[in-house]
Amino acid sequence: MKNTHNVISLNRKIMFITLIFVLINVSLLAGCSNGQKDGEKGFAYISSQKGNVLVMSLENFEIISEIEVGSGNRGIGITEDGSKLVVAVKSTNDLAVVDLKTNKVSKRIFIGENPEMVRVRNGKAFVTFEPAAIGGPPPKPGSDEAKALDKKRAEEEEEEAKIAIVDILTGKKVGEIDGGMETEGIEFSYDGTKIIVTNEADENLSVHNIRTGELVKKIDTKELGNRPRGIKRSESGKFYLATLEYGDKLLKLDENFDIVEASDTGKVPYGISFSKEKDLAYIALSRGKAIEIFDTNSMKSIGKIPAGNRCWHFSFTPDNKNLIVACGRSNDVLIIDVASKSIKKKLENLKMPWGVVTYPKAYGTLDTPN
Repeated sequence: MKNTHNVISLNRKIMFITLIFVLINVSLLAGCSNGQKDGEKGFAYISSQKGNVLVMSLENFEIISEIEVGSGNRGIGITEDGSKLVVAVKSTNDLAVVDLKTNKVSKRIFIGENPEMVRVRNGKAFVTFEPAAIGGPPPKPGSDEAKALDKKRAEEEEEEAKIAIVDILTGKKVGEIDGGMETEGIEFSYDGTKIIVTNEADENLSVHNIRTGELVKKIDTKELGNRPRGIKRSESGKFYLATLEYGDKLLKLDENFDIVEASDTGKVPYGISFSKEKDLAYIALSRGKAIEIFDTNSMKSIGKIPAGNRCWHFSFTPDNKNLIVACGRSNDVLIIDVASKSIKKKLENLKMPWGVVTYPKAYGTLDTPN
């Protein structure tokens, strides 16, 4: 009887240990919210103005599937846990929330006319939308077309752009901040209480209190150049970098949002990102057909990587070894080897790719890993 009791006791222990292992594995699988398996390098998600959102495997940089969210999808972001993708969709004036377990849209949240840029932070999506945007490429500053547009805006008192704040979990718009004319880039202050935006048609950057929406400061850029676009916060020091699209300039702003330095860039700088190499900034030159690299201490260009036509946004891979670059006007996505500064792969005949984010999260024009 004693031996039988010992056998039963041993079997119970084995069953208990097995149950513990099963529960641990279930927990790990539940935490792997977008279907990523242990050991996989993850995925990139690429928005396309004239197509679907593309899902790329970071194992081999192949497109493995597409997600239908609607035409005119541009701004794109991913939640901190990798469970949801959020996409600004121009054709439906909303934010599509995609469940990455199924790659299907689970919610649509109305934003307003012409939603474009998206940044995700602490479970919320910050989405720019532009009731007065005219669409298409902007006229050259100082041209007759630009003067006529300025007159039209003054006469019609066009509505300024706004930044919608959306609670991704509940699917509700919980706030709205007034921006400037055609608000583009979005960044957050170091203390997390303010949002800094670039207003391309107003030729300024503006700083707003996130909780109250109050305007804290305006930074005029007219003397340095037109159409501010990208804006990013450094992790190597308390400063921000912003690009002036029609000034061919890179601006450095201190912690108080004062411009302290301006450097020349290649033609038409757009999206900007830091990297794991903290003192380096990478800038997409829309018409320069390159990614330009800047040393942020000296504020000097230290090289360019050849790219495609109108490359607006890009992301590093999570290991920082490659860049994934969306080049809208040449309808391709480039995979660039960071060490050799060369194109290692090109995916062609796409439908105006616009933005790129990855999971695991990485440095890029639309995201950061933190």
